[in-house]
Amino acid sequence: MSGSIIGLICIFSMLGMIALRMPIALAMALTGFVGFGWIVAFEPALSILDSGPFETLSNYSFSPIPMFILMGVFASKAKMSQELFEGARTLFGSWRGGMALAAVTSCGIFSAISGSSMATAASMSRVALPEMEKNGYAKSLASGTLAAGGTLGIMIPPSIALLLYALITEQSVGDMFIAGVIPGLLGLGLYCVTIAIVVMLFPNLAQPGAKTTFVEKIIGLKGLVPFTGVFALIIGGIYTGFFTPTEAASVGAAGTFVIALLRGMSFKQFKESVEETLFMSAMIFFMIIGAEIFGYFLSVSRISFSLVEFVDSMHLTPYMVLFCVLLLFILLGCVMDSIAMLLLTVPVVYPLIEAAGFDPIWFGIIAVITVELGLITPPVGMNVFVIKSVAPDIPIKDIFKGVFPFVLSDIVRLGLIIAFPMLALGLL
Repeated sequence: MSGSIIGLICIFSMLGMIALRMPIALAMALTGFVGFGWIVAFEPALSILDSGPFETLSNYSFSPIPMFILMGVFASKAKMSQELFEGARTLFGSWRGGMALAAVTSCGIFSAISGSSMATAASMSRVALPEMEKNGYAKSLASGTLAAGGTLGIMIPPSIALLLYALITEQSVGDMFIAGVIPGLLGLGLYCVTIAIVVMLFPNLAQPGAKTTFVEKIIGLKGLVPFTGVFALIIGGIYTGFFTPTEAASVGAAGTFVIALLRGMSFKQFKESVEETLFMSAMIFFMIIGAEIFGYFLSVSRISFSLVEFVDSMHLTPYMVLFCVLLLFILLGCVMDSIAMLLLTVPVVYPLIEAAGFDPIWFGIIAVITVELGLITPPVGMNVFVIKSVAPDIPIKDIFKGVFPFVLSDIVRLGLIIAFPMLALGLL
C-alpha cells in the first residue's frame, strides 16, 4: 500500500476521531504516530514521540506566544477594556448606532494588544453589552456587533494566528504582522460601514445616545492612549527593525504590565493573569506538538506531493485552486477551532499554494481572514458562544442573526484582498 493511500486512511480516521469529540491535539498526535509507524516503523515513531515535544517546547521561535497572551490578559485584568469603551463612546455615542460603532472600534483597538479573538469578545462584551441593552439596542445588533468585533483579534497584529502561520510556513513573523495591519484596519472600517447601513435600514435596532461636548470627546481619548501606545511600540519596533517579534512580545507584555500596575492591579490579579496565561499557552502548545508529530507523518506519506500532482493533472487555474482551498477552510471553520484548523490544514494545502505561484504572505492573510469567518458562522461559531456565555438570556439564533451582516462584510474584505494583493503586501 502506497504512502499516499495510508495517508488518506489516517487523515479520514483523524477526522472521525475529531467528530467523536477527541481533543484535536491528541487526534493529530495519535494520527501522526500511527501513520509514521505504519509507513516507516514504530521504533522511529516512538523516537519522534519521545523527542518531538521537547524540540517543540524548547523552540525559541514559539516564545512570543505566551508573551502575547500575557499582554492581553494583563489588559483584561486591569479593566482597560472599560476605559477604552467609555472613551470610544464619547466619540460616537450620540449617533444612531454610535454605541455599536464604539463597541466595534473598542474591539479593534483591544485586539491590538490581546491578539486573541475570544479574549477580545469576552472582555469587551462584559463591558459593552449591558450598556448597549440599557440604551435601547436590539439584542441581535448588540450581540452580533461584539461577536464580530472580537474576530478582529485574529488579524490585527500582534496576532497569534498570524504568528503560527508564519512559523508553520517558515515565513518572517515581522512580515506577517506588517501585512496584517491594512487588512485588519480594513476589516474594522467595513464593520463600521456595516453598522451604519444596518441602522439606516432598520432604525428601530438602535437609539442615539447622549450628546457629548468637544471637551468631553478630547478627555475621552485618554482611554485609547495606552492601547495605541503599546500597538505603536510593537509594530513600530518590528517595522523599523529596532527589535525582533520575539523581543516585541516581551516589550509589549512589560509595557502592559506597567500600565496595569499604574491602574492598581493587585497581586491576586497578577497571579490570576499568570495562571490564565499558562493555561492558554499549554493548550496552544499541546496543539503545536500534535501538529509537529502530524507533520512528520505528512512528510513520509508524501500526501501533499500527491495532492499537488492530482491537482496539476486536473489543469485547474491558480485561482480555482485557491477557491477550493478557501472553501475547505470555510467548511472546516464551521466545526473547528481557528488555531487548530490552521495547524491541521496549512501543512497539507501550503504546497498547493506554492505550486500555484501565490505569494505565501498574501495567502497567509487570506487564510486567516477565512478562518476568521468560521468564528462567527454556524454551527460552531466560537465567538458566538463566547457572547452566549456572557449573556445567557440572549437566544443563540438572535446572535447569529445579528452577526450575519458582518459575515457579508468579511466576504467583501476577502474579495478585495484577493482582487488587490497590495492591500496585504503594500507595507512590506
